[in-house]
Amino acid sequence: MDLNLEQVITTLTATFNEILNDGEQRKIVFWVDKDREFVEEIQQVALDKVKFHQLTEKNNFYTKYLLEEEDTTSHYLIYTNDDLSGEENWLMDTVYYSKTFYADKISLLLSDLGIDPSLRAIVKKYEKFFIKKNTQKFKSYGIQVYSEESIDIAIMSVLCNLKTPDFEEVLKTVLKESISEEENKYITSMVKYFDINVFWKYVSHLYDYDRENKTLKTIFMHLTVTALSHSVEESMLTNVKSFIAERNKSNSLVFIDHWMHHKVDYVIYNELAEMIEQELQLADLVRQLPIESFKKADTFPYFDKAIIIYIANSLEALHEDYEEYTKLINLRRVRHFYERYQYIFDALFYTVKMYEFHKKYSSGIPKASAIDIWKNYVNEYHSMDTYYRKFYVAFDNEPNSEILKKLKTMVENLYTNWYMGDLSSHWSMAVETDMKNQWVLPGITNQQEFYKQYVASKVYKGERTFVIVSDALRYEVGVEIMEKLNAETLGACEIEPILSVLPSVTKLGMASLLPHKVLDIDENVRVLVDGKSSSGLDNRKVIIESTVADSVAIHAQEVFAMNKAGRREHFKGKKLIYIYHDTIDAMGDKASTEIYTFNAVEKAIDEISTLIKIIRDDLSGTNILITSDHGFVYQREPLVESDKIEKEDIQAIELKRRYMLSKENRQMDGILNINMDSIINNYHQLRVHVPKSTIRFKMQGSGVNFVHGGASLQEVVVPLIKYKNIRKGQANSREIVKVDIKLTSSIRKITNSLFHLSFFQTEKVEDKVVPRTVLIFMANEHDMVISNEETIIGDRTSENPEERTFKLRFALKTTTYDKNKHYYLTIKDIETGVVLEKIPFIINLGIVSEFDF
Repeated sequence: MDLNLEQVITTLTATFNEILNDGEQRKIVFWVDKDREFVEEIQQVALDKVKFHQLTEKNNFYTKYLLEEEDTTSHYLIYTNDDLSGEENWLMDTVYYSKTFYADKISLLLSDLGIDPSLRAIVKKYEKFFIKKNTQKFKSYGIQVYSEESIDIAIMSVLCNLKTPDFEEVLKTVLKESISEEENKYITSMVKYFDINVFWKYVSHLYDYDRENKTLKTIFMHLTVTALSHSVEESMLTNVKSFIAERNKSNSLVFIDHWMHHKVDYVIYNELAEMIEQELQLADLVRQLPIESFKKADTFPYFDKAIIIYIANSLEALHEDYEEYTKLINLRRVRHFYERYQYIFDALFYTVKMYEFHKKYSSGIPKASAIDIWKNYVNEYHSMDTYYRKFYVAFDNEPNSEILKKLKTMVENLYTNWYMGDLSSHWSMAVETDMKNQWVLPGITNQQEFYKQYVASKVYKGERTFVIVSDALRYEVGVEIMEKLNAETLGACEIEPILSVLPSVTKLGMASLLPHKVLDIDENVRVLVDGKSSSGLDNRKVIIESTVADSVAIHAQEVFAMNKAGRREHFKGKKLIYIYHDTIDAMGDKASTEIYTFNAVEKAIDEISTLIKIIRDDLSGTNILITSDHGFVYQREPLVESDKIEKEDIQAIELKRRYMLSKENRQMDGILNINMDSIINNYHQLRVHVPKSTIRFKMQGSGVNFVHGGASLQEVVVPLIKYKNIRKGQANSREIVKVDIKLTSSIRKITNSLFHLSFFQTEKVEDKVVPRTVLIFMANEHDMVISNEETIIGDRTSENPEERTFKLRFALKTTTYDKNKHYYLTIKDIETGVVLEKIPFIINLGIVSEFDF
């Protein structure tokens, strides 16, 4: 049996089974089959308790007699191929009080989909569309109320293979496929199964797109440029004015915004935006605009490029608006294309910071006593080393960027020629005056005192103590670790500077951190701790265990390799634990890898932070000390000959790039000669000779950019980070809290599809009060986003409330808003996805008119 006939029988059976209406004695159904589709199969139709009768041109009168005289109680199905509405129809009154059934394809469709026959013409128009596969998908949408519009949008949505009918998604799917009609499979389907003019009618209607010659490329241009006109004054966009919607602009903004925010589709958006930006010759347009006019613009990638170029050129021209440049960079962080240029922005940011420092000390870094320069370095100067390092971390991610190459020259000039030049020559002078006879500074702990001063009393009291020794962890890196631990863990963390031994090398630095009575260097330049060799982990283990029986020394890599149970077992009952970490020195000390020094620092910071969490969570450790054997000097640019010094004719028992050990006590040009009596027992009366500033001794072999051993601040200021784990609920425990972002505007009624709202970061970021990033948008009661989405990065550290205020601009999608319903301003934490607040609003846009009078 044909599928259609089955459908007919099902529908007819249902009709005859309906309960009789008031005054109805029986059911009479006229089946009108004008196209004679079922003439052949009519004999197969047999319905339970229903009599069948065929009406022809010749039996009109008899049929009337049959129904009204002969049999007035039976149910009847009357089949005819004629139109029943004719004037001469004898059965007119009977037809009125009975039912008429059409079994053509369209009628069956209407009844199958539950569409009112008044919409028959629309369904008939798209008859070609309703093949089985399409009909099933159409039906799956479960549309409650049919109208011409809902049918149109559902058909387009099926052709675009969408899960739910939505014209915004239809348009996006079409544009994602291709902005050339010929290559667009969805456009091809619409031409074949739908009416492409209807598609364009919706585009025009919703996005105010009116062009004689409608193309996908120009609609994309129209949507993007209209979206752009929200963040750049229209008067500035005269060259592209023909692409700006005249009346309804907010739909274009919302459309583009949703596409840019989509976690997968943004990739295609970016490609198209880049292509169209060139077609619009946007670069030429933007070059003529003041930076202020487009600093928030977001639709095309060129705006970020323009801002980068502006800041780089301003720095090069020595314009000193550093605060403005920092604000601009911060403003871009929430913009769409920031991620693409993130490393360039980072490099720019640190370059600006270096210039800012340079401006503060424009008359040079002042000369002072050794202790004063030391204190200034610890409090402030060290940040220059951080900026330089962070610049190169960013640079190494984009080494081919022309702009970064230009910045690199500026950075090297500031850091190597100015900062390192000034600071290290003044420090060398101070060392010569204040420290050459005794390597000490008033009020500063010497590295050799580390165990006595910070560890012994804890061990004596039976407090379990962890000591992490990270090779070549210089002071500025220690500061970053301290800030990270303070922000990410409940513990209390503080840092103090320690004066490292000289020469600032691993073998002497590591030895000085061990428990000991006496340190010395023998004729073979071995470092002895209480007469025993201290080189290598095994020897250090013996020295630690001979002081504290329940102790252990281990490599950080071994700790990482164990699982929780293994760790617990290994450290069970141990009171003193030394963990050796070697990520920075291992990378820097080899000529082939020294270029990766700063990336190694980033890795080291993460590893030490992980180590702290392991000690805290797996080993229940509460007392942790983090320190280092020495710091380092690293410059990226190849050194010139003037950075190196010849070793004079002097008997040296050890010569390295940054120091020389000798028994001779001789004054030489450009070299500091320092007495070692305050550092080691000095049985052999050794002197350490270090080149002034950051000069290296000339030696065979490569690997001169990463060095240590000398007396520069970067080498000898060693961090000691004291970390005390505080558990939740303990006295003086402070929870880590994210800052709050609150709506400050008091208005709760929106009367315009474009509106502004103000937000406030309730407290400044510091210590345990950490940043929060939120996404903000309007949504309806079903959580559907009905506006653009804006981001706030709440990481402001200012005391000043004005600097923690954010003003955002929103646009609502054009649709019908019910002024008796609530719509919700939604604030969502981006990291966790948690909705922090839903603030109810009333939307009353008055009459949304299609026409502007």
